[in-house]
Amino acid sequence: MQLPTLTLPQVRLVHLSAQGLLAAPSACADKEAVLQSIRRMGVLQIDTIHVVARSPYFVLFSRLGEYAPAWLEELLAEGRIFEQWAHAACFLPQEDFPLIRRLILAGTRDTYFSGWIDRNLDAVATVRQALIANGAVRSADFKSEKGAGGWWNWKAEKSALEYLFSRGEVMVVRRENFQRVYDLTQRVLPDWEDDSLPSLDEVYRELIRRSVRALGIARPSWVADYYRLPKMTVKTLLSEMVRSGALLEASVEGWQEPALTVAENLPLIAAAAEGKLKASCTALLSPFDPVVWDRERARQLFGFDFMIQAYTKAEKRQYGYFPLPLLYEDRLIARVDAKANRATKCFEIKGFYLEPGIEPHEAMAKAVAASLQRTASWHRTPQISLSPEVNSGCREWLSPYLVTD
Repeated sequence: MQLPTLTLPQVRLVHLSAQGLLAAPSACADKEAVLQSIRRMGVLQIDTIHVVARSPYFVLFSRLGEYAPAWLEELLAEGRIFEQWAHAACFLPQEDFPLIRRLILAGTRDTYFSGWIDRNLDAVATVRQALIANGAVRSADFKSEKGAGGWWNWKAEKSALEYLFSRGEVMVVRRENFQRVYDLTQRVLPDWEDDSLPSLDEVYRELIRRSVRALGIARPSWVADYYRLPKMTVKTLLSEMVRSGALLEASVEGWQEPALTVAENLPLIAAAAEGKLKASCTALLSPFDPVVWDRERARQLFGFDFMIQAYTKAEKRQYGYFPLPLLYEDRLIARVDAKANRATKCFEIKGFYLEPGIEPHEAMAKAVAASLQRTASWHRTPQISLSPEVNSGCREWLSPYLVTD
């Protein structure tokens, strides 16, 4: 099938549409919308940093607008989504459990604990016995000192729980104050049988297809990262899937090799080629948003060289501890160093850094200010404070449209 040749801006429109970020939400979100957004992305990465909202909640807010964060936890407790290692630690739709389960049984998801398990067999046995005897447990139910476990400076029992989780012996049944509550998989899914799982080859092919669908249009080098699949395996399978028609090739101006897409995205590609896709969304993004978590992809697609600063030494940070990429229409135009001060109900803008080449104008200022205000209100920190560190030009540009202290 011959697809239209696209420009890079058209590829961005297809990507944003596939990710649910082309336009602002047209209706109030409900719990089903949360589930549908996770299905659309495929994976919702989990991270505990909450300078603003914790990442999974913030990724959903960027797409849905005002919604109740408790809905995410309810979906988990209801068994409609589950947690497991995918791109990283992620929430995934429950229907994807067989795919991830096969990866677990193949031993592709417990490599973090190589070497650790041999030194901590007693801790694993203690935790396993507690689960058998007592049912669901939290890490806090074990009283040993933090640091005995080694990995991330966890105590041994926490590491043991995570080891059992990565091997599929336990699942996360719910969260309490965002802390995981674990139980035995056989107790959570008593009727589950591993005998009917797809083969590893089938799983790789399906996750490749889902990656390309979620990306809209993908360069081959982008595909493996989405579910953290083996790069050489993916490279081989991409060629086979193109030959079989499971993946379709598309030409993009300036790209030497064909890009990839799937049949579900053909209407988006046709609309983009005909000038019918229009970007109208302005939103702050989590650093762990699928749009920006792959640094090379963000650079190639948006000309945006983004690296998460939270894990960088303070003296080497350029944009503060937790800068948020700012999407305006089809461009990433800035990084916003923000903090939600819930005690004072103030949303502090500690830094605002426009990208090189961005020419600010009034319509952009109004859209950005409105997005900042919506974000602040959702955090229940409706008053916005512009730090003295904010560039004076950005301050003068934005201030007339913000509710500031």
